[in-house]
Amino acid sequence: MDAQGTTRPDAENAAPALRNDAALSTEALIRAYHDMVLIRRFEEKAGQLYGMGLIGGFCHLYIGQEAVVVGVQAALKEGDEIITSYRDHGHMLAAGMSARGVMAELLGRATGHSRGKGGSMHMFSREKNFFGGHGIVGAQVSLGIGLALANQYRGNDNVAAVYFGEGASNQGQVFESFNLAALHRLPAVFIIENNRYGMGTSVERASASRALWRNGEPWGIPGLQVDGMDVNAVHAAATQAVAHCRAGKGPYLIEMLTYRYRGHSMSDPAKYRKREEVDEMRRKHDPIEHVRVLLLEAGLGEAELKALDDEAKAVVADAADFAQSSPEPDESELYTDILIEA
Repeated sequence: MDAQGTTRPDAENAAPALRNDAALSTEALIRAYHDMVLIRRFEEKAGQLYGMGLIGGFCHLYIGQEAVVVGVQAALKEGDEIITSYRDHGHMLAAGMSARGVMAELLGRATGHSRGKGGSMHMFSREKNFFGGHGIVGAQVSLGIGLALANQYRGNDNVAAVYFGEGASNQGQVFESFNLAALHRLPAVFIIENNRYGMGTSVERASASRALWRNGEPWGIPGLQVDGMDVNAVHAAATQAVAHCRAGKGPYLIEMLTYRYRGHSMSDPAKYRKREEVDEMRRKHDPIEHVRVLLLEAGLGEAELKALDDEAKAVVADAADFAQSSPEPDESELYTDILIEA
């Protein structure tokens, strides 16, 4: 995997090099490290609580992919919207939703961001412009261009960040969304989180395209393929894509080459890949370790980094305690949020 994340050297599939690929400042890297560690520790705790039977339904962990959402979020501004799939806890935390509220929602408690009715896959925060987690594969993409259309209609310069996985990248509604977004020059950044496995099927067995960043070419949508394990590369690509959208040039597509360390969901033993593959990714490409090394080279000490880790652990422990001590929703909540009369 090279500096741009390109894994295939042939000219046909090689991604164009990023321009103005400036690294994040030390201060920004510290923030990125904090946010990635918080997501990692949160997801580890969520996996533990799921194993204890405190989280019901489905639970898809984001461990290994932290650099993607943190790098993109650093390129967004207040007012920009985010919409994603069911692997969404990391996106919520990166968007600024409270760890307490997210954890309480995972446990189905009344203090959760969706009052205990959305669970892991269907949280929402209008305050933070987070428009869900969505359980239907690829469905959020068409909703995402609706957010972009609203921005265009209102005449603001907000951008919609629309996340989906490589498993959803060949859905018909995704290509229909590409068409409409390009036709109307909508300010949408399409972000493919290519973690190599859609449920238990590798991308090589599921997609005839070996360069998903080019999937928007029939509609004239420019694209990049990026090392999604490198927060600097992610941020540079997202900055370029967001600027393109804010300038009124239409949508942009980024393929983030990333990797999930855990199974597709908590019920997936991930026997379709070798343990050595996962271990190698952790050892050579871990996104948090990468930033840790950069910060040490920038002059930070081990004690400062440990303090950031300890802070994240404390926030997560507090969120878990808060969630477990919160009440379950009242039965009357079954009949709320069903119909809005305007």
